Amino acid sequence: MPHTPDDSTSGLGRRTFLRNSLLTGLGAGLSPLALQAEDATSPETNTPEGDQIEDTAAQNGTITLLQTTDVHCQIHPHDELFWENEKAVFRKTAGYAHIATLFDQVRKKNPNTFIIDTGDMFQGSELSVKTSGKAIAPMLNAMGYDLYLPGNWEVVYYKKAMQTLLGGLDAPKVCANMFHDDGTGKKGELVFPAYSTFSRLGVKIGFLGYTDPLVPLRQSPNYSKGIIYTKPEENLAYYVNVLREQEQCDFVIILAHLGLSQQIALANMPECKGVDYIFGGDTHERVREPIVCQYAKVVEPGAFGSFVGRLDITVKDGKITGERYELVEVDPKKYKAKKEISQLIAQMEAPFVADIERVVGYSKVPLYRYFVVENTIDTLILDALAWKVNTEIILSNGFRFCPPRSTPNADGLIPITEGYIFDMLPVDATVRTAKVTGAELLKWLEKELNNVFAKDAAKRFGGWVVKFRGMEVEFNAFGEQGKRVQKVTVGGQPLDPARAYSVSACERDGDPETMLCRIPNVTEGKNLPFSLHPVLKEYLAKHSPVSPLPHGSAKILDAPSTLLTQVSGVTYNFR
Repeated sequence: MPHTPDDSTSGLGRRTFLRNSLLTGLGAGLSPLALQAEDATSPETNTPEGDQIEDTAAQNGTITLLQTTDVHCQIHPHDELFWENEKAVFRKTAGYAHIATLFDQVRKKNPNTFIIDTGDMFQGSELSVKTSGKAIAPMLNAMGYDLYLPGNWEVVYYKKAMQTLLGGLDAPKVCANMFHDDGTGKKGELVFPAYSTFSRLGVKIGFLGYTDPLVPLRQSPNYSKGIIYTKPEENLAYYVNVLREQEQCDFVIILAHLGLSQQIALANMPECKGVDYIFGGDTHERVREPIVCQYAKVVEPGAFGSFVGRLDITVKDGKITGERYELVEVDPKKYKAKKEISQLIAQMEAPFVADIERVVGYSKVPLYRYFVVENTIDTLILDALAWKVNTEIILSNGFRFCPPRSTPNADGLIPITEGYIFDMLPVDATVRTAKVTGAELLKWLEKELNNVFAKDAAKRFGGWVVKFRGMEVEFNAFGEQGKRVQKVTVGGQPLDPARAYSVSACERDGDPETMLCRIPNVTEGKNLPFSLHPVLKEYLAKHSPVSPLPHGSAKILDAPSTLLTQVSGVTYNFR
């Protein structure tokens, strides 16, 4: 059972009233040191003299918490991939108008409902890119969310735009590890308040936010320029104490956008003592039963709006007596579209819908990005770059975003629209080439594989294995760090450590000239006069319909090629 503060002291009526009279309170956007300097007077001494406050009645019922995450601007129902009976199965899910109906149904049945989104709200579609996220904010406001956490991609339009977009949302935002750069490279004040609270049925719940501190490494460095990120464990224990002792919360939840592996690692750290749940995001994992760790339980509700996480907290006589968690699949047939949201979406899309729906090619096979090692979406990108760019090796980042596309037309072909190009590649990066020695390639491969499969979960980046063509790599995912790669060939020949290979990839905004796709010490770096989107469109115009089945360039030796998660060591399966 969660810890309940001791209310056995005098002045119980005043404390109970003060705790339960406000529905939502925000934590100050200050550093822990600043908070420690504040007056720590008790709630009683903050009550105006002479107030006559009576005890609130004990209450019974259920508090329902709903969570979405990593929707990535997928505002319509879409194809979704499920892994059932050892094979991929596709069916329709999601759509904001359908999620809104689910929200409304839950709220109508239980007014003690609180709804949260834990990040990656403004990146991931053509509509979001062409409006720099501005078209998405009205939809989120209309949905009636109660609290937000910024994700790793909220910075895609740079710091000021992130602040404006999140500032335009009606509900509060929390994040305890994003600080303003004070101008000297040191952290200043928090960008957003650290925490928020919610009180119903005599129970107070505290929400503490943490986003991915690896954003400057995972994303283009310039996106997050002006922001200092810290690891959650640097101030976690402090804020848990604030929520438990000062705010007198009965239940504490971390809202996290760290990735499931890192969220599990955090839940096993002593700093997490006093936390009941981590509501996670970032890695698009579908946790159907809470993962029980040493100090907290961890959940994560998939991506693209396909699922809503639901935690029901049972309350009797103002005390928490039980809980139940489930992952709710958003079936558009079950949850009919809410008219008002559908109309708002149509209004926001109207200036762009012709471009979004324009068909630029066709595929004979379903397009997806769910498998850790190789996927059809990334194979399509690699094939297009190999056709356009004359280098020995082609690289594509190990992105996760983009829902599948599997529904064929009357001719049995799967349409690829311009909008879907943006879903696959929201950032239309410039194509870049450079020379890289075999020795640097090998070091880079080991580092990238460790980012995905590190035994220390806190060191996992959260992305998939980087994708490549022209180079064949055999590796042990769960091998020893620095010794995972077993064999590398380029053009059918063993990798030569001394030789310089020509490599193409995409430019990352803010990287130095000596870096390509996180490979350091490259030479002869050069940006080409075209970007990824035109390359894909040209390739599809000449080669459609395509069948981008993986080439087997990456061969995992100690796990199946159908590996769907990087998480290990706990009872969890992606399905």
